[in-house]
Amino acid sequence: MSLPKLDPAALARLHGKSALLTTDLDRVELDTVLDLAAWFAARDLAGGRSHLLPDELAYAVFFDNSTRTKSAWAGATARLGMQPVIVDGSSTQVAHGETAEETGAMLGMNAHALGIRHDLILGEGNAFMRDIRSGIDAFLAHTQDARRVPVVNLQCDIDHPTQTLADALWLREHFPEGVAGKKIAVSWAYSPSYAKPLSVPQGLIMLLPRLGAQVRLAHPPGYRLMEDCLDAAARGAKAGGGGFEIVDDMDAAFEGADVVYPKSWGPYDLMLDRVQANRDRDGEGMKRIERAALDRNARHTDWICNEERMARTAGGDALYMHCLPADIGAEVSPGVMEKHRFHVAREASKKVYVIMALLAAAKVPDLMDRLARI
Repeated sequence: MSLPKLDPAALARLHGKSALLTTDLDRVELDTVLDLAAWFAARDLAGGRSHLLPDELAYAVFFDNSTRTKSAWAGATARLGMQPVIVDGSSTQVAHGETAEETGAMLGMNAHALGIRHDLILGEGNAFMRDIRSGIDAFLAHTQDARRVPVVNLQCDIDHPTQTLADALWLREHFPEGVAGKKIAVSWAYSPSYAKPLSVPQGLIMLLPRLGAQVRLAHPPGYRLMEDCLDAAARGAKAGGGGFEIVDDMDAAFEGADVVYPKSWGPYDLMLDRVQANRDRDGEGMKRIERAALDRNARHTDWICNEERMARTAGGDALYMHCLPADIGAEVSPGVMEKHRFHVAREASKKVYVIMALLAAAKVPDLMDRLARI
């Protein structure tokens, strides 16, 4: 299997770098990560081993529920020869007053990489990850420890980088002619289950226009995304030759689309209310906010990806995407999901290789030589 052609300068910049937002990566670095992830995926399919980091410890701390991302972290780190350890965030000392910097120092004593999911409270998740990284870096510097301990964002309040990069990797595979110029609808969809974070749609609109895609964001009134993310989407479209627009009609978003990504998220004002309730440790307040969010969602049960809407897309046959699990019968009709169930499974499988690429690029010196030797 031929080695990927990776930009040496981009690899040098990625070495030692944490993966906290896709906007922290320039376009060449993005392409380098995606090319490396595609190589790992092909090698895995061919039965090759990629034990670049044997006997290293890969912690992941989850402050929110997860199935697929936990599995992807474990699968990626094990494929690199690392030992994955997944920790429930509620079992940490953060709830007892330990700061993020202190937690970072404690984990940095032993860990060789750290993944974090902290996605439920606006204004807190990504900041927490950056404080964790500061604690790790400070401990390593104080002890003159040369280890590289990158922090990987496994979903925060702003972005879900391993998911959106996996989505981009799947799009590149599905459209070998390229993502540039493809019309992609990122739409709110109804969910009766819980008020989902904003980070997936925010991550999509920040990333895909940078790759040249024409992105149309659709949501009902009251479901806007964070202003900084909207600004980043507009800047990314200008820099990457893509496009970004916002509509308030799901039908309009689907019209002529090559790809649709219908996904629920919580009402913006109620997601902000979570911030104070969390600071007050008001469990009953959080429950009230959740009920209010679901009541608000219930006003828009017609926002569903069904056969009628899919008929509006390019050729009536757009690619359906979702980060999973989808609320079948609410976000998407059973028929559409059944038609695309192998597509979304292949989409989900890419996250393993994105995590492998981020960790290998951040941790392995002389990466191209190591790849050649394995």
